[in-house]
Amino acid sequence: MKALVICGNSIGDVVFSTPVIRTLKVQLDETEVHGLFPPNALFLAEENPYIDKAHAIDASFLETWRTLSKEKFDVVVNLATNWKSRLLTLLLPAKTNSLRSDRWRRWLMVSLKINHLDNVHLVDKMLQTLKPLGLKGDELGLDYFIPEKDKVSLEWLPEVFQKGFVVFPISAPYNTRKLPVDRMIELCDKINRPIILLGSSDDKATGQVINAFFERGLSVVWEKGLLELNKKTIVYNACGKFNFNQMASLIKQSWAVFTFDNDFVPVASAFRKEVFALWGNTILLFGRYPYRTKFTVLESNSVACRPCTVNGFDKCPKGHFKCMRDIMFDFYLS
Repeated sequence: MKALVICGNSIGDVVFSTPVIRTLKVQLDETEVHGLFPPNALFLAEENPYIDKAHAIDASFLETWRTLSKEKFDVVVNLATNWKSRLLTLLLPAKTNSLRSDRWRRWLMVSLKINHLDNVHLVDKMLQTLKPLGLKGDELGLDYFIPEKDKVSLEWLPEVFQKGFVVFPISAPYNTRKLPVDRMIELCDKINRPIILLGSSDDKATGQVINAFFERGLSVVWEKGLLELNKKTIVYNACGKFNFNQMASLIKQSWAVFTFDNDFVPVASAFRKEVFALWGNTILLFGRYPYRTKFTVLESNSVACRPCTVNGFDKCPKGHFKCMRDIMFDFYLS
């Protein structure tokens, strides 16, 4: 049997889809499992032992269809809900099981604040697509396989971080999913541990602002004052310095992860890290929260306009950004 898994539109979607891929490979005898990935997530298939062949979504829909048609799949499991994936499943001559779209339920929640959403994690919804095949998901959670070449040695880091650190990915696909910079600084001060900031080169400038705030300089008096106040926050701005696999390697070696609603949520979940998730314009009922790992959600449930969107905006539509500004940093980090 030959099976295709359409894995979604982002790196996070692909990591969330790994239990489906694993279940197909392990529970169906002699099954060749293929994955269809967005181009920027194709690297995730390199070390995954449950994927026999990976395909990248081509800019041309027709070219994607032509490539996949040559494979003659017996089964297609569609974990995406966009129109292109739906059309693709119609055009491929194979038995298809698709993730149920909750677009209208999300619209009701966003537009009218009427809640008909299922309180079910996205991964568990994905696994439900395997029921018609007689398959059931296991209890092993998410997979993330780091190539040997991308495993980060702690010796690459400043000496103070070699004894342990917290990771704080400061990137997000939309600004309304991120704390304002002043609140990021406030959070780092509250964490009171050595912190590695992760993100792309686009986040480098923000990381430099945060790093500069905690720069201690050479003053002995200043150092003594910090010690008296029990201030232990030391920041290393790693934004733009590591590729995604290398950032995953740092997450794997961390004490804990503070993150927004982004692609690092499933990565931290895959390594069973304790996650402190900061949710702004989105909500947990959209199903993309940490999976099968210990986590604490930091959010403001008193903001009436939340959620304002399923995805996000460049800036708060109301102008006040209370969903992030009103979050109480009430957590315990052992």
